[in-house]
Amino acid sequence: MRPIPLCAVALSSLLALPALAAGTPKLTVYTYDSFVAEWGPGPQVEKAFEAVCACDLELIGVEDGAALLSRVRLEGARTEADIVLGIDTTLIEAAKATDLFVPHGLETPELTLPVDWVDETFLPYDWGYFAFVYDKTRLSEVPGSFEALIASDTSIVIQDPRSSTPGLGLLMWLKAVYGDEAAAKWAALAPQVVTVTKGWSEAYGMFLEGEADMVLSYTTSPAYHLIAEEDDSKAAAEFSDGHYMQIEVAGKLASTDQPELADQFLAFMLSAEFQSIIPTTNWMYPANLDPDALPEGFDTLITPETALHFSPQDAEAVKAAALQEWLDALSQ
Repeated sequence: MRPIPLCAVALSSLLALPALAAGTPKLTVYTYDSFVAEWGPGPQVEKAFEAVCACDLELIGVEDGAALLSRVRLEGARTEADIVLGIDTTLIEAAKATDLFVPHGLETPELTLPVDWVDETFLPYDWGYFAFVYDKTRLSEVPGSFEALIASDTSIVIQDPRSSTPGLGLLMWLKAVYGDEAAAKWAALAPQVVTVTKGWSEAYGMFLEGEADMVLSYTTSPAYHLIAEEDDSKAAAEFSDGHYMQIEVAGKLASTDQPELADQFLAFMLSAEFQSIIPTTNWMYPANLDPDALPEGFDTLITPETALHFSPQDAEAVKAAALQEWLDALSQ
């Protein structure tokens, strides 16, 4: 286990904050629906945090990751949320521009991310690579690149980038691979898109029901089927183009009336207890857990030879154009 280089005294004090004299304090966390689902990390995280915080942790699901920012921006300073958990690096600059978030004030650990992390406002809790997942029993000709996918008759289901971080990630993926040619590639790919869903859960459900050959998901998604269902029929297609990397983060809202409790939660989020919950509930790579501690089955997953990733600043710079390219292609 890689140690968390937070001051031991500071961390222990954060994890031992007493309940407020006026009663049990409540911390409200906005996150995405799959996080709070019965099979997601939420129930275990809630139980574990409440055991150390002497508080009531309320997790509120808000569709998919991109919808989180839209809701908080709409609610503004009136929001009930103390923490937002589930936006990613593609949305960080937009989130900061709202002036609704404040610095976390914690010393950032030496994380187990593939990239260095330096950000005063947002802390990562997991990461993964986007991929198209397929059923080995249904698809025999598996595309190994975007060019091969476009040239095939493979049907796909994807998510809306305006409400879903995977959907937005696909925009970044094509932009990272094709640059100025991304618009033309979207136009060529559009006929194979069966439908566009608001969030990941709906899209993945359609794929499982056989409504498309492939679904936009993660290289880690097959681990769920292998570990939880003992089903090795699902796999992620490895693309020679490389795979775009997503890092999911959490941040504290300026309007919170529980700032110390919010700090306590963010510190807990980077603890081994929280991080060890992530692999077999959120089915992603933890941001602060030794890779050797990953459960058996993760060693069977593909490891992209090329990791694609825009910095938050670069992602913000190309996002509007990438979204317009996608809208133009799918509206034809």
